[in-house]
Parts: sequence; structure tokens; C-alpha cells
Amino acid sequence: MANSRKEQILSLLENDPNDTFLRYGLAMELRKEGSHAEAREQFESLMRGTPPYVAAWFMCGQMLAEMGEIEESRSVLREGVEIARQQGDAHAAGEMAELLASLGSLGE
Repeated sequence: MANSRKEQILSLLENDPNDTFLRYGLAMELRKEGSHAEAREQFESLMRGTPPYVAAWFMCGQMLAEMGEIEESRSVLREGVEIARQQGDAHAAGEMAELLASLGSLGE
């Protein structure tokens, strides 16, 4: 039986634990399997990296919104927009701002 994608990523991370793309892939796999706390830990680790991994804010914010954690999602997305702008990533900033705007009427 073939290893799961998560198992494959974990195996690759043993050789290169600082590989940002693999760590992001692990966070996405954890999210997909419903391991939200672990996924959030991975996303937050990527957010604190140097340089911060902008996509982590979007995916973490989206996951939190899907879980009904609207205020927490808003907070993550606001910070993500600022980081994306600081890094000159207008596209990511725009996507996060759009998601943030869509949350405006939720949970209020």
C-alpha cells in the first residue's frame, strides 16, 4: 500500500526540516484531514519564519473562518494583509482583503 501524502511529506521533512514548501504542504494535509490544531501550529510556524510565508496567513484565516472562528480569522487576515504589503505581494494582500471583506457580515 502506498504511503499517504502526509506520510510522504513527513519523510521528506526528515531530510530537510526547514523546507518551507514541504512544511506548507504538511499544514495543508493536516487541514484536509481535519487536524485543525496541528494545521494551525504549522501555519503559525510558517508565519513566524524568515521571511514569513504569506500564503500561510490566507490558508489559516480561511480555515479559521470555516471553523466558525470569525474574529480570529479576521485578526489573522488583517495581519496577513500587512505582511503581504510589506513583502510587495499585492495579489496575496488582495485575496486576503477580499476574504476579510466577505467575513464582514458573518458573526456580527
